[in-house]
Amino acid sequence: MSIIDLNILLPAFIAGLLVLATHIPLGMKVLERGVIFADLAVAQIAGLGVVIAGLLNLAEQPLLVQLIAAGSALCGAALLALIERYLGDVKEACIGLTFVLAASGGILLMSSDVHAGEHLKDLLVGQILWVGNNQLIATALLTVTLLALWRVLTERLGSFGFYALFALAVTASVQLVGVYLVFTSLIVPALATHRLKKRRAIVAYAVGVAGYAAGLLLSIWSDLPSGAAIVWAMAAIGAAVMFGKRGN
Repeated sequence: MSIIDLNILLPAFIAGLLVLATHIPLGMKVLERGVIFADLAVAQIAGLGVVIAGLLNLAEQPLLVQLIAAGSALCGAALLALIERYLGDVKEACIGLTFVLAASGGILLMSSDVHAGEHLKDLLVGQILWVGNNQLIATALLTVTLLALWRVLTERLGSFGFYALFALAVTASVQLVGVYLVFTSLIVPALATHRLKKRRAIVAYAVGVAGYAAGLLLSIWSDLPSGAAIVWAMAAIGAAVMFGKRGN
């Protein structure tokens, strides 16, 4: 492996670690609450905010883009909290519909953009190999803040508080790694370890870290899209852990 490959892979791997730091505990809570599609819905709503910022020609003002994306995600968090409160018996159907509406809304907004296909691909699959140092620093600061809030307030968070923290975490990560990897990072480690009674968090982080490492290496060695390669690598490792533990 060349120095150039390492210069590309290391920031991408750090981005994956930052995403996992918040998404694994959040993913476990998502499974516990039975709102599996919440991450997809919030990620897509945050992405919708990014699309709106692009249409307003704010791409050169990253702070405004972040504020619009975070505002969109927080609106999505409020909507999910209302769904959970008033439509709890059909919440998964309502959350799934919210995701579809946000996704199709983004397509409608980008319909006049000649580069819409490229933008949509970046939103879904991400551009993890091209993350910049400024993105990593900003995400690291947000990650530390969110983990501190999670540790201090986790027992006192109401429905909206949980979704708000969730929304802020997803807003940052969807711009780093894309919607598909956000969902994978939240669900695969949590799902792979959902039957474990001991050391669940350690095994979950191991699944996530191994998935990012294997997927990135596979993408470099085989010239495959990095986001999709990580999704498949993490899913395969997660399946091996889940079924391996069941067999013991």
